[in-house]
Amino acid sequence: MFYGFDMGGSKIALGVYDAQRQLVWSKRVPTPRDDYAQLLESFTRLTAEADAITSQRGSVGVGVPGLPNPDDGTLFTANVPAAQGQRLGRDLSERLGREVRIDNDANCFALSEAWDDEFRAYPVVLGLILGTGVGGGLVVDGKPVSGRSFITGEAGHMRLPVDALALLGQDIPLRQCGCGKRGCIETLLSGQGFSWLFHHFYQQTLSAPVIIERYYQGDPQAQAHTGRFRALLAVCLGNLLTLLDPHLVVLGGGLSNFAVLYDGLAEQVQPHLLPRAKPPRFAQARHGDAGGMRGAAFLHLR
Repeated sequence: MFYGFDMGGSKIALGVYDAQRQLVWSKRVPTPRDDYAQLLESFTRLTAEADAITSQRGSVGVGVPGLPNPDDGTLFTANVPAAQGQRLGRDLSERLGREVRIDNDANCFALSEAWDDEFRAYPVVLGLILGTGVGGGLVVDGKPVSGRSFITGEAGHMRLPVDALALLGQDIPLRQCGCGKRGCIETLLSGQGFSWLFHHFYQQTLSAPVIIERYYQGDPQAQAHTGRFRALLAVCLGNLLTLLDPHLVVLGGGLSNFAVLYDGLAEQVQPHLLPRAKPPRFAQARHGDAGGMRGAAFLHLR
């Protein structure tokens, strides 16, 4: 059995999966945000409950909203203060008496999608999250590529390419990103960026859902904005796809529900690739909120 924990700022979700990667049991409990001992105890109780239900000692993986430090095992996570700076993987391994694998939640999202029955046919899978921010993960032959510092796939912090400035105007303000730098593509390709761009061009403050609703109602500004955003997405993907050359790109996050953004995206990306390059398949994520615990469980799959 494969146990996958999705540790968030408000809840810890556990999913138990069998050898066929089917969910057999799940449970959620509140996250003890400010007490590390209670946090460890929550993981311990849930694991013991899963062992009792399955009559097995399942493998354990944990997806975290942050970055493990590969040098000393400490965790950086702003959303769960109790775990900040703690060696969560080591401490859980000692408590549970088994290896505990930890990765960031974007990598777990990508891994979950890469192990989808149909998507397993693709050797290189890029998961891209277009939500509050822009994140992602890279999976090669069923295994996540975490990199030196667990930031492989963090596409949101690449800089805007020159073609983006040609599209939007050389005088486009370079907004400050949450990472502290300016000009990250996250500031424009996220849900907030989608709304900010609309305001920049039309001087109206509207949320992404309202803009999308207006698009379907035939509003000319919303339709022009969507076309511009699609072109921007294709431009920004050009460098990323040239670097990684994935077979499949899976889109998640709130904006992925707006299918207009990625219908025909392969053709729109083509001019931004090398002449001989083939664009990947683009598909919407299939496993939604379960992706975190699925991907965490599958950290032990080979």
